[in-house]
Order: sequence, then C-alpha cells, then structure tokens
Amino acid sequence: MTGTEPRMTVRPLGKATGIEVTDVGLGLWAVAGSEWGPAEDQASLDAIEVALDAGITFFDTADVYGEGHSEELLGLAMKGRREKFIVASKIGWTGFDREANHSQYDTVEKLVAGVEGSLRRLDTDFLDVIQCHINYLEPNTDVFIEGFQALRSAGKVRAWGVSTSDFDLVRHFNAAGDCSVLQIDYSILNRTAEREILPYCAANGIGVIVRGPLAMGILAGKYGAADTFPEGDFRANWINAPEQNEQYRRDLAVVEGLRAVVPDGQSMAEFALRFVRSNPAVSTVIPGARDGRQSAANAAAGLAPLLSAEEQAAVDRLVPPGGGRKIWPA
Repeated sequence: MTGTEPRMTVRPLGKATGIEVTDVGLGLWAVAGSEWGPAEDQASLDAIEVALDAGITFFDTADVYGEGHSEELLGLAMKGRREKFIVASKIGWTGFDREANHSQYDTVEKLVAGVEGSLRRLDTDFLDVIQCHINYLEPNTDVFIEGFQALRSAGKVRAWGVSTSDFDLVRHFNAAGDCSVLQIDYSILNRTAEREILPYCAANGIGVIVRGPLAMGILAGKYGAADTFPEGDFRANWINAPEQNEQYRRDLAVVEGLRAVVPDGQSMAEFALRFVRSNPAVSTVIPGARDGRQSAANAAAGLAPLLSAEEQAAVDRLVPPGGGRKIWPA
C-alpha cells in the first residue's frame, strides 16, 4: 500500500442524520432461503467480508430476506466489530395479509416489537437505518411513521424512511419533513425515478439508496433469451410469464445496444453501477452479491470514475431520461 490508492467516495445519507456511507454498498437479499435459488451461507459471509475489506461500509438487509436469515448472517459477520458497519434493514412484508391487503403491524407497539426482532437477529443495540418495506399506501402506513419516530427517540434507530417507487408514498412519509431516507429501484433500464422522485429527494434532503442497479442481473450482460433459471428463483417468471417475457426481451435489446457504449476493459455491470453513482441525488447503490467474487467486482465499480458527458448521452439515446419499464418484483 502506498497511501495513494483510490478510495471509495463517501456521501451523506439524508439530512441531519450524521450518517455517511460509501457510494457503493452491499444488498443482502440473495441468501439461502430467499427467492434467488440455492445459496450457501459461507458464500454470503464471504461476500460481506470481501466488501468490508474493499472499504464498503453500508449493508442493507430486511426481516423478510430468507425469513430473517439475512439479518442473522449479517449479525454473525458484525460480531465484535459493529463499528465498521452502517446497517440498514426493512420491515413490513413478513406476515403480510394479502387477502386483507394490510400488514400485521397495525399498532405502534407491534411495529416496535418487529424492529426489536430485527435487532435480536442482527445482535445489535441499534440500527443505523430502518425502512418501511411496503411500497404503496395501505391502512397501517401511519403506524410505520409513528413507530419509526418512537424508535429514533428511544435511540434504537438513527434514521428512518421507506422503500418504494410510489411518489405519493414518499410524500406521505415526508409530510412532517422528517423522513431521511428513500430506497428505490433505479437503473439504466428503469429511469422513472428521474421524473419526480429523485428531484424531490434532492430538494428535501432525503438520502437515496438505490436497489436494482443491475436490474436483477440483466445489466450484467450475461443473460440471453434462451436462458433458464432454477426452481425457487423468481426470475423464472421472466421466461414463463408472457408479459414479463415480453419486457425481458425488450430489456435484452437495450443490453445489446449498451455493448457498444461500455468502454473496452470494463464490464457492463461496472458501467451500470457508474451510471447510478453519477446521479447527484443518489447517496449509495446496493448491488447484491452471491459470493466474494461478485462482491469484489461490485466494490471495484466504486473506484471507477463517474460517467462522462459522452457516455451519459449514449445511455440517454438508448433509454431517455425518465424512461423505463415496470419492475418485477416491485
């Protein structure tokens, strides 16, 4: 080490939170027991370790990922070194009553108890960030807001927000001006957040966590129309569900166009992450990684320069600003 090696950019996460995060983090959905097909715990732990060694500080999970297993693995990885991690989790989908169309968290007490369950699985006294995982207005929305405010007052969370692409829900969470964080799907294939939500967040000091920057792997450039996915992987619907298959084929056409845009020696995944990092409203982007190799590649993208004006213009010709498509899953 010479002391001159490039370092990841650190950005503030929202207004008045006092939290700074690397602009590339790690999303921890794809663990054993989740909807991403077979996975090994050691591979997930390796992904966390490689990310940490590369300088990544921000790790995002949820109570529903692997029915809590993702939180447990992150807790195991943090043991004895909690201070190295900025930890975000989400709550809302566990126990969701789809027939009645509302969450189980219909009182502040239940919501607080649910977050305390996450704290136990993570083996920590506090969360840096907690987010409502339900992505549209529903009867219990205000319970989440009141519960998060209570948790912050009690010192159990440092900041709170919502994970959604619904502009009305973003504004509802920020009605009192104290929502600090938004998590949103944003990528070259889905630029819809540029229309209203990202400008609103920038104007209101809301930190933006970007999920789906690689569009569930499509923007890694490794899939084709003839590919299949294993049992238990939700991406099988891209092949089997007619509407999703039509969109998948349109996405693959954009990917083909991108091949001429990506600089020599750079992967399409790295280019896709550079695109997201280049938006000034974005605080951090959280690509997933199933093992240390993928984690290392994601981390390397955090050291690359932002898009040049010429590269941005080339992307704009393929997918216009504010353009995009429906997200699966939402």
